[in-house]
Amino acid sequence: MIYLSKKLLVILLASAFSLGVNAQQVKKWQEMHKVKKSETIFGIAKKYGITVSDLINANPDMNISGYELKKGDYIFIPYPSSKKNSNAIQGSAKSNTINVAVALPLHNVDGDGLRMIEYYRGMLMACDEMRAEGINIHLTAVNTPIEGNIYATLAHKGVDKSDIIFGPLYTKQVKPLANFAMDHGAKLVIPFSIMANDVNTNPNVFQVYQSPEQTNASVISQFIYRFNNYHIVFIDCNDKNSDKGIFTFELRKQLEGKKIGYNITNLTSSLTMFSKAFSTTKPNMVILNTGRSPELTHAINKLDQLQNQNNTIAISLFGYTEWLMYVNYNQNNAKFCKYDAYIPTLSYYNSYSSKVRTFENQYRLWFKSEIMDYLPRFALMGYDHAMFFVKGIIKDGKNFTGADADKNKLQTPLHFRKIKNGGYQNCSLSFVHFNRNNTISTIDF
Repeated sequence: MIYLSKKLLVILLASAFSLGVNAQQVKKWQEMHKVKKSETIFGIAKKYGITVSDLINANPDMNISGYELKKGDYIFIPYPSSKKNSNAIQGSAKSNTINVAVALPLHNVDGDGLRMIEYYRGMLMACDEMRAEGINIHLTAVNTPIEGNIYATLAHKGVDKSDIIFGPLYTKQVKPLANFAMDHGAKLVIPFSIMANDVNTNPNVFQVYQSPEQTNASVISQFIYRFNNYHIVFIDCNDKNSDKGIFTFELRKQLEGKKIGYNITNLTSSLTMFSKAFSTTKPNMVILNTGRSPELTHAINKLDQLQNQNNTIAISLFGYTEWLMYVNYNQNNAKFCKYDAYIPTLSYYNSYSSKVRTFENQYRLWFKSEIMDYLPRFALMGYDHAMFFVKGIIKDGKNFTGADADKNKLQTPLHFRKIKNGGYQNCSLSFVHFNRNNTISTIDF
């Protein structure tokens, strides 16, 4: 009896299957790969110069929920799905090839680095998906820690050829990177919170971050537009450390200017006094002057008592982005729906979304790790940013302005407006609406 090695047997069976389907058919895989310890799907795809989508399509078992690469497994390595196109965007209006650089702290020394690695991984997943669609992306990543030499980083091979650069994380690195981008005709995307104002003077800058002042102004404007027919009730929650007084003070000022009525009550008031602040003829919109969870819980309990006393009073809640962290705790999800809550945010992680769940499953498959429990999710943010800017530049070339809102985002909406004599500022805003029928929707502005 002749014994065959496991590898030879797999190859023979694969060859027989290929021949059995169609004797004239060209083989659709270039070789078999034996999985080594700690290898990932992303690492294997990169080794052979193919996309992760190519690899998964050639190995259907990888689509099965719970699939894991195991040492000793044999997998098909397909041929690349598309050919390279050598025509770059620089020097032309449009092209199918784009040069992308990432200048962020990509290390595991501290939390900054770990979060940026996750952001970068999301970008890699987006780039892989776009490559499968026929977009040729040349990606260069350079580590720029807080004490790193940004000038040495900018000299890294390939950065000066970039059509778009993502970074930096730290304020002190903004100006040299922004100047570098302008000198080399590249667009610079500043993804995170910074204290620099280069977007006001540099036409190549796209600033994703919005200051608290800008966000408050947008929220108040949309609040007055949407809820001008409501009776507004402010609840003083006696939180001396709250920073929400800035928002409620400006909102009250503008309500008065628009002659929109409101009342103020206190969380410690008796139920009789508390109820006097509410209208029985108009819908009431309740706003707290704190974003903290204990005061929110207390306020909801107070509203429950009021509704038990008089269920004809119509009550809605208007909250703060922090409330999204409380959704899965203390039954706040159901309470938010009961009180028709609206929560303003610049990004919304919807764990119920099938698209988000698919992304998270693919992330586990690629990197053998879970996405970190932060709001927002940095991997989703990296994916959304790469998709928005790369596809936008491929479509519009150097004329890209980011003015078209992103309708296909997983978490992070983007929509930019031009700043006179400067670059482009993200002005996106969403209200997450917890509907009374126990569904959740988003209203994007």
